[in-house]
Amino acid sequence: MRLRGGAAAAAAVLIAVGGVGGCKKETNGSPGPQETVAGGAALSAVDSLTVKGRAPKTGYDRGRFGTAWADTDSNRCDTRDDILKRDLKEVKFSDDKCKVTAGVLDPDPYTGQRVTFTRGRSQVDIDHLVALSDAWQKGAKYWDAGKRIALANDPLNLLAVDAGPNRSKGDGDTATWLPQNKTYRCTYVAAQVAVKKKYDLWVTSAEKAAMKKVLSTCPGQKLPAGGNPTEAPKRFHAN
Repeated sequence: MRLRGGAAAAAAVLIAVGGVGGCKKETNGSPGPQETVAGGAALSAVDSLTVKGRAPKTGYDRGRFGTAWADTDSNRCDTRDDILKRDLKEVKFSDDKCKVTAGVLDPDPYTGQRVTFTRGRSQVDIDHLVALSDAWQKGAKYWDAGKRIALANDPLNLLAVDAGPNRSKGDGDTATWLPQNKTYRCTYVAAQVAVKKKYDLWVTSAEKAAMKKVLSTCPGQKLPAGGNPTEAPKRFHAN
């Protein structure tokens, strides 16, 4: 179910392969980061994460995580369009019913404001909740390419947001950046915990403390689950 500001809303439908030249929404597929399940509290899950120091950023490059927005779930829609379709309202498509041309982010999870999306204008970004650079410094530099590509395109780690706050976030973790919309912070941090747990990424001691500080204000916050497998299909490659 989609959580906005910590409140539950309608269950997210997911993108699957449609007819020739497009894709359609079905009730099965890869859930997004807002889908919660009865899998235990996010707060307790923080203690399952490995704590280590941040490794050097040496060697990091976006290309190490593959081509941006690769169609790793093979539904004929790129990952960016999948997330736009999932998170926007009033969505409009080009003729193939796959490329999103317009929509509304209402509300934007990071600001609580309404943001209009028009293709070609940079008002809406797709955020990696766990930034790829952060992941690189906390374990991903040691992975094979398939796992890095999977992380970069996993719906569990992706969210449509206002471009401004996303770019101010950079590669910040919970200890260095949180959404200004305080009512969304529990959902945001729980999603980061879920991604780091799923992919066996470590956290710094400061990051762990920050996660626990936020989640202690919402001890009933559930840990999100789902997304894609942690290994991309072999046909995808990274630098």
